Amino acid sequence: MEFRQLGGSGLKVPVLSFGAGTFGGGNELFRAWGAQDVAEATRLVDICLEAGVSMFDTADIYSNGLSEEILGQAIAGRRNKVLISTKGSFRTGQGPNDSGSSRHHLIEAVHGSLKRLGTDYIDVYQLHGFDVVTPVEETLATLDQLVREGKIRYIGCSNFSGWQLMKSLAASDRYGWSRYVAHQAYYSLVSRDYEWELMPLGLDQGVGLMVWSPLGWGRLTGKIRRNQPPPEVSRLPVTASIGPPVPDEHLYKVVDAIDEIAKETGKSVPQIALNWLTQRPTVSSIIMGARNEEQLRQNLGSVGWKLTAEQIAKLDAASAITLAYPYWHQQFFIQDRRGS
Repeated sequence: MEFRQLGGSGLKVPVLSFGAGTFGGGNELFRAWGAQDVAEATRLVDICLEAGVSMFDTADIYSNGLSEEILGQAIAGRRNKVLISTKGSFRTGQGPNDSGSSRHHLIEAVHGSLKRLGTDYIDVYQLHGFDVVTPVEETLATLDQLVREGKIRYIGCSNFSGWQLMKSLAASDRYGWSRYVAHQAYYSLVSRDYEWELMPLGLDQGVGLMVWSPLGWGRLTGKIRRNQPPPEVSRLPVTASIGPPVPDEHLYKVVDAIDEIAKETGKSVPQIALNWLTQRPTVSSIIMGARNEEQLRQNLGSVGWKLTAEQIAKLDAASAITLAYPYWHQQFFIQDRRGS
């Protein structure tokens, strides 16, 4: 397994990590992803560790905390062999302070995650979203305090806009606080918006990308193609309303290109989609999920080989869309300055 530096930090993380959102199935939304119990989760963790996948990602809201609990039990006795990343900020209760990135909520959230995970430290703790109410200084001072106390080792964020991330980084630099070294963001062959603002920012500021939903919210499994009925087993009917929209024709165009490359390489659709991501700038780790052992082993087959430059160019062309303003306008000047 290839290990990469996490952003500008000294931490090395596997290029593939495992998403524990399938652990628990504590409500309808998460049952659509999976509902593994402790025994099933432990088996998946075993397979991951055998393959060198030593980083596991979860969040306090996944199945109302059940994902963290099951992950904690699945790694019991081998904490020193794994990296844990988890997330907080989203609502965990009905009280007025049970949501957000205030000092009050973050301290409660971190302590709750530590208890459920059965550990005394979290390797990478990420804000699940940007809190538009709490001052960034309050949030970052609290995270820095938790780092100094040894409860968190590195901090990251998730689903931030470019200005939100840059404002936070500037505040950390101003006061000498811990800096975000990771941004967990949505990125895939069918949704490349990350490249417009967040990728250049990550390159400039040393923020590594941890990719969530690298198969486009379940669209790049190889089960969805033009002129073909939808798969009988899919999370899309349950989760499509809250997930990122992808026009059907755009999806079919991308899958057509992947199918051509699948014939050349003998690899599957998800393996090609994941391998494409491993060769993108800023990518530190790709969070893969799996309902079962078969899916996990297939996803593990996405590394150890590389798409050719010609194959990457074919996928880039098939997945390209018209940029939003001001990004389409900026391309002219960027190309002029780079001489391309």
